[in-house]
Amino acid sequence: MLGTDEQNLSCIDYQIESETGFMKPIVQISLDLTNIEEALETAAMAMRAGVDWLEAGTPLILAEGLNCVRELRKQFPETPIVADLKTMDGGYLEAEMMAKAGATHVVVMSRAHEETIHCVVKAGKDHGVEVMGDNLADDMVSAARKLEDLGCDYVIHHVGYDERRGIAARGERMPSPLDQLKDVVEAVNIPVQAVGGLSLEQAIRTPEYGAPLVVLGAPLTIDADSFKTASGNLEDSLRMICEKVHAYGDVAIGGQK
Repeated sequence: MLGTDEQNLSCIDYQIESETGFMKPIVQISLDLTNIEEALETAAMAMRAGVDWLEAGTPLILAEGLNCVRELRKQFPETPIVADLKTMDGGYLEAEMMAKAGATHVVVMSRAHEETIHCVVKAGKDHGVEVMGDNLADDMVSAARKLEDLGCDYVIHHVGYDERRGIAARGERMPSPLDQLKDVVEAVNIPVQAVGGLSLEQAIRTPEYGAPLVVLGAPLTIDADSFKTASGNLEDSLRMICEKVHAYGDVAIGGQK
């Protein structure tokens, strides 16, 4: 288990860069799997390929509990780990538990009460973890501003799975995080990541919108010709993706030039 000082060391480089107004692109793999063995195998492959952050996805936490965070921390002692529990209430306790399990980043929902967000932010400061606020809401730009004002360190610009599928099932255009990504980026002065139905090609390009945190979902499907290797090797394909994202260089935060 990491102590607070060790957790601070694992994410401080990213924090310092964001405070200067720029941040190097980060590749985060979301382990949206339902058993720890497959998650650990995928995480090991991702780290070999050059991924920067690991995420204990919501399905993995539901299936395995916080033990999945402990196991990820045990196997990857120096890697930032996002625990995506999507906190709505009991903010301090949930953030504290995730921090003690080894997470360096926790997620709170913008739809949570302000007091819950305050509690998560306080727990983050007390236990040396950073807070990612999920702006899943009717007004995503306002939600992003609210999350920053309440002390979150990052905004997750998120179009939900049920929302996307339900709208598409009615024969309407499926919404995309790219629809409002520039507006969200320009509304805040903290780093943004975009998630929810993006193709690999779209996710890889989010730094062009000013969002330096690139999230890749797992299980991974490499379906873009430009990212297929001759051998069809998934690890090699992921390595190519990481190299492309990292090649963007410093990304301005909040539309800064």
